[in-house]
Amino acid sequence: MNISSGSSSLTYRGRSLDMSSPHVMGILNATPDSFSDGGEFVTVQKAIDRIGTMLDEGAAIIDIGGESTRPGAEPVSSAEEMNRVIPIFEKAVSLFPEAIFSADTRKPEVAEQALKTGVHIINDVSGLQEPRLAELCSSYGAGYILMHTKGDPRTMQKNPVYEDVILEITDFFADRLQVLKKAGVLSVVIDPGIGFGKTLKHNLQIIAQLQNFTTFGYPVLMGASRKSMIGRLLESRPAGDRLAGTLAVHYHSLIKGAKILRVHDVKEAADSIRVFNALRSVEE
Repeated sequence: MNISSGSSSLTYRGRSLDMSSPHVMGILNATPDSFSDGGEFVTVQKAIDRIGTMLDEGAAIIDIGGESTRPGAEPVSSAEEMNRVIPIFEKAVSLFPEAIFSADTRKPEVAEQALKTGVHIINDVSGLQEPRLAELCSSYGAGYILMHTKGDPRTMQKNPVYEDVILEITDFFADRLQVLKKAGVLSVVIDPGIGFGKTLKHNLQIIAQLQNFTTFGYPVLMGASRKSMIGRLLESRPAGDRLAGTLAVHYHSLIKGAKILRVHDVKEAADSIRVFNALRSVEE
């Protein structure tokens, strides 16, 4: 299990992902209320069908969550979250043994049960508010996605204020990465958290200056897929009509050093990475 400055691979639980090229993380929300696809994949069979499609379309990682973290969302209990996602993980991990699975959760109880099914990564949108998540990832040899957030989903978009958003996120990463290192978690991805306690201006600043976060030596994840910032830039476009805007944001992020794109539209994201790699090979 290792990812360090200058490393070209992400390794966890005996699996390795070559990070010399960017990858797609496909989103599966096993929730009734997620902002874009809530209610679409709440049964195990529908979830399995969608996972198969995303893998066929080029996803390297499948990220499954059972609690909506859209702005204003109410939390659900650990028991409810587990009821939504654990049966999916139990079937999917065995059915797709070559796939990499990530559990999108901020609860240690849910994370532990997901890891017991064979999940490879914990995607924690809380920014390590629960130190036990680091202990679990260390003990299972799992990967960990460290996302910056300001507040919780219920309140995070109520007038978030920064003196310097880039500097404050940089300081946050520096602090939390030390905590993860001490806990023995070396397989880390960092995510600046688009839309999690940020205004439109903050989000644009983060994307424009994303290269600042690559200096830590860990892969940077960009997750702007269909988010409200794109809707606002495109005259209140609804979530299902934000594909072009998403591709533009994510392609710019690739130029700035992003290594993982967390998306709803896997095929289109995978195509954009193929074009990006082709252009980059000519430049080199």
